[in-house]
Parts: sequence; structure tokens; C-alpha cells
Amino acid sequence: MTGADVLLLGLGAVAVGAGVLVVGTRHLVRAGLYLVVCLGALAGMYLVLTAELVAWVQVLIYVGAVVVLLLFAVMLTRAPIGPSDDLDRPGWPAALIGGGAGLGLAAVLVDAYRWTAVELPAAGTAERLGDQIFRSWVLPFEVLSVLLLAALVGAIVLSRPEIGRPATDRNPARRVADAEGGRSR
Repeated sequence: MTGADVLLLGLGAVAVGAGVLVVGTRHLVRAGLYLVVCLGALAGMYLVLTAELVAWVQVLIYVGAVVVLLLFAVMLTRAPIGPSDDLDRPGWPAALIGGGAGLGLAAVLVDAYRWTAVELPAAGTAERLGDQIFRSWVLPFEVLSVLLLAALVGAIVLSRPEIGRPATDRNPARRVADAEGGRSR
């Protein structure tokens, strides 16, 4: 076992542990921060596998944009920051389904490949990767960007309760005067 293998196993353990904490925590903001740790460990794994471009894209796109968007959405919608009873559900059904899916996937992979060595394709370059992204995969990237923009706009609209109210409801002094029976001018 080489040093790269040990580092890969260590980063994998950090990613799995952080993933379990994302699912298991009752704090929504902490779940977002554990997600940052998980995605950072994945970026470290890409670096160990000498896929530097994919590692930096992982850091810039997922850690830098998606998680920040998630945290902004939580803050803008005024979601509860402390422990939430809505997130405290029995975990055994999820553990049973997740464990079954993991064992099923492992069985399929072992059956498909047995213990044979698989020939790897030639190492990719940034030029080939960019060519694939901007020719074959440009539509999914654009759809994802529109989806993230819609989520951000939705969070902003939800955070502004005065949008859509009549003009008289927006002025707190007028509401107090109306409640007292008089009309202030």
C-alpha cells in the first residue's frame, strides 16, 4: 500500500464521516458546513488521483457556489438556525434503505468486474475535458445555472414578506392608527 492509497483512504473516511454528519445533524446550518467538509474531502481525493482540474472545479462550483447558495437560502428564508424537531425523525428506515442500496451496488460491481484488472483509458487533458464540457454537456450546465438562479430568486421573494401586500399594510404607523380606530394622515 502506497502513501497515495493511505491518503485516498483517509480522505474517503473524512468524506463518508462528514456525509453521515450531514444526514444525521439536527442543525441545518451545521449540515451545510459538514457538506463543505465532505465536498472538500472529495476535492482532495481528486487531487490525489491527479485530476487537478476536476478538483478545482469541485472547490469552485460545489464548495464555493452551491453550498454558499444553500447557506444564503437558509438565511434569507429565515429558517430556524438552531436544532429543529422537523429534522429529528427515526433513522432506521433510512439506514436500512441506504445499507441495502450500498450492498446491492457492491454486489452488482463485484458481479460485473469480478476481481479482474480493468484497462484505463489514456489520461485526459484539460483541452479534451473542456471540449467535452462545452460541446456535449453545455445544456445541462445551463439548465443547472437557471435552476440555481430560480432558487436564489425564490429565497429572496420568500424573505421579503411585504411583497404582495396592499400599500396600507406596508406602513406600520397606519396599521397602528387603523387598529385604534382613527386615521392618521
